Amino acid sequence: MSSSLHSGGPFRDGTGPLSWGRIVRAPHRVARPAGRAEAAAALAALPPGETLLARGMGRSYGDSGLNPGRCLIDMRGLDRFIAFDPDSGVLECEAGVTLADILRLLDRRNRPGRSWFLPVTPGTKFVTIGGAIANDVHGKNHHGAGCFGNHVLSLELLRSDGTLLRCAPDENAALFAATIGGIGLTGLILSARIQLKPVPGPWLESEDIRYGDLDAFHDLAEESVADWEYTVAWIDCLARGPRLGRGIFSRSRHTADAPADGPAGAAAFEPRFSMPVELPNIALNHLSIAAFNALYWRKAPPRPVRRVLPWDPVFYPLDAIGQWNRMYGRRGFYQFQCAVPKATARDAVRELMRTISAAGEASFLAVLKTLGDRPSPGLMSFPMPGATLALDLPNNGPRTHSLLDRLERIAGEAGGRVYPAKDGAVSSGAFRRGYPRLEEFARHVDPRFSSGFWRRVGGAGEPAGPGARANEEESTS
Repeated sequence: MSSSLHSGGPFRDGTGPLSWGRIVRAPHRVARPAGRAEAAAALAALPPGETLLARGMGRSYGDSGLNPGRCLIDMRGLDRFIAFDPDSGVLECEAGVTLADILRLLDRRNRPGRSWFLPVTPGTKFVTIGGAIANDVHGKNHHGAGCFGNHVLSLELLRSDGTLLRCAPDENAALFAATIGGIGLTGLILSARIQLKPVPGPWLESEDIRYGDLDAFHDLAEESVADWEYTVAWIDCLARGPRLGRGIFSRSRHTADAPADGPAGAAAFEPRFSMPVELPNIALNHLSIAAFNALYWRKAPPRPVRRVLPWDPVFYPLDAIGQWNRMYGRRGFYQFQCAVPKATARDAVRELMRTISAAGEASFLAVLKTLGDRPSPGLMSFPMPGATLALDLPNNGPRTHSLLDRLERIAGEAGGRVYPAKDGAVSSGAFRRGYPRLEEFARHVDPRFSSGFWRRVGGAGEPAGPGARANEEESTS
């Protein structure tokens, strides 16, 4: 264990921050700066030979947001808005500002005829701007808007040698490209300027369509891409045979039409309730999840039903439940998310679904989306033109590990890759094959920054490690 776990300064012993999947748990030394000056002081006080990583809301599922046995800087204290121009939609804020904070600001400041929204949003608003940039998050509108990094105008980056840099497409451009999707390894992101998108108001026209198989999904996706800004499908990953890949296809677009009986506000800024305890591991099994999936699919109307909804149920349904990750029990869960290229997407997704269904590893959170052609400015950004499949897998030990290995292999053989923000198990070889610009990126990594993920895949010049699986005994003991 690193010697800094016994040193003084701004870093204090942590009790073992958890990954969002609740599998990786490890001691850290944590600094909690209240602003930019304290963040810079913490970085300057890093003991010789030690490494650190910035941490935001802790929504990375595996070990990319942790630095086990070493140092973290909790960036949530850098939560100040710097500037917002309601005419241009340019927002400047510190890195600890969350998407929920921005939505709260917009809820107050938007007016009829002059409203703004996030250009890209993932499936939770409880992530920081720094985390959104470091993971180059994407959402249901990737086929049109690309990644979050496509809308970052500039950012401030503090390197471990004390250098403060403005990075933008036309200034320190190489470091800007490395920081977008750079999983926090190029330095401390202190602030950023973001271009918001104009919208007619806080409402979305939305349709849910029940469909019967994977071919129907692809047909719906192709049909919807021109007229619907946001598309996504929930998948019944336990369906087999002719029902393989059946699900519910959802599509939405911004509208000026407000429902006559709709709620006054557009967003709920806090969970409606929280999961108070971890569910017993036995609660989520093949039978219970198969029953849930079948019921959920059947309850959807067979024909599209138009609804006008506020932001939250469209973009953030899981945010309504605080600590929803506890539902997977004490052993936690993995999320597998891969992207596969357009040329192989149909066959690869079919093979992935067959493998998941045959394994009987139950998941009720499985999502399939199309990815568009707009390239991200980031060297290490995850999306590629094609499709992405994401699913949660309750941690059943070696059985789950075996399935993850098979899914990783299928995605890799199709020319795809896995998402570091979601990963807790990918092999070093698969990661390196999936990210062809890795060596170019590594030249921009700050030598004092590291993470469990980076060491696991051998990126820190150390032998590749076993990753999240090695932490299971500690996290469940």
